[in-house]
Amino acid sequence: MHNQMPRDEEYMNRLKTALFRQYGIRTLEITPAKRGYYGETWKIRGDADCYFLKIDSFPFHQKKFRGGLSAIEYLCKNGIDFVGKIIKTREGGLCFNFDTALAGLFEWVDGENIETDETKVPEYQMLCKIYRLTKPGLEIPAASFSDDSAVRFYEQWEALKKAPQTDANHLVLSTFACFSEEIAHCASRLSQLARRCQADNGDFYLTNGDAGGNFFTGNGRNYIFDWDEAMYAPTERDAWVMGCYDWARKLFNETLKENGILYELRPERLAFYCYHMHFFYLGEYMKVHPISDKSERIKDYFENGWIKSRIRFADAL
Repeated sequence: MHNQMPRDEEYMNRLKTALFRQYGIRTLEITPAKRGYYGETWKIRGDADCYFLKIDSFPFHQKKFRGGLSAIEYLCKNGIDFVGKIIKTREGGLCFNFDTALAGLFEWVDGENIETDETKVPEYQMLCKIYRLTKPGLEIPAASFSDDSAVRFYEQWEALKKAPQTDANHLVLSTFACFSEEIAHCASRLSQLARRCQADNGDFYLTNGDAGGNFFTGNGRNYIFDWDEAMYAPTERDAWVMGCYDWARKLFNETLKENGILYELRPERLAFYCYHMHFFYLGEYMKVHPISDKSERIKDYFENGWIKSRIRFADAL
């Protein structure tokens, strides 16, 4: 998923000036780098090296972006070399302000975003290295077992009903109406599981939230990029997306054990995250929709989306 706005020459020149002012980099070329969902991503070719620039222009997301940078910096300082290396500004900052946006610069890695069943082996091994470094005090949020993601979604749904009825808005509302029973069922299940999981809030780790979607292979190495959603949470937050498969749950548990992490995936937590993330993704679409039309993507998410198999798995637990 990616949102990239076309930019005119004046904007690009100001960006080049900012990069020189902040980093001393003389920019020779800027080309789109279609990575990530929020804001803009660019490949910067300087006179000595190439870089990856991320510009987060969404105010509601910038705190997460900043927190993710702090998590990356902590991990790199502790020997993790597969999460992306931040280039610090001349003043030692992890990011800088550009117009109303927040921008961060990284070393460029030639690679592809690849996720297959086979990549789960290195992905889970890499995540365990992260888990072992979990410590309190990072500038990232902690998960809570609640139905807040469903509550927020229903609030967004109500707000859309009151918004101007464009073709895009009408398509979203008609999609929600068609799947209203399914949505209500998932919201009810989420509430039930949240209450069950609240009985034990232990065993939280530093999680990515979408490690598979951020798994890159390049230069003969594997990486997990994009830590904007870094969060203290149970490992199920990283495992749920493949948790509907017996082999993936087995592999995840075996990898935890191999790495000395005394924890096994809990069915109620996996089910909780299936429903929670269902509403989380809907909420993210709805946040961006007023700025960038997501009506067709939302329609496809309900009609053909990969989430369906995860919901069926959670319903059976």
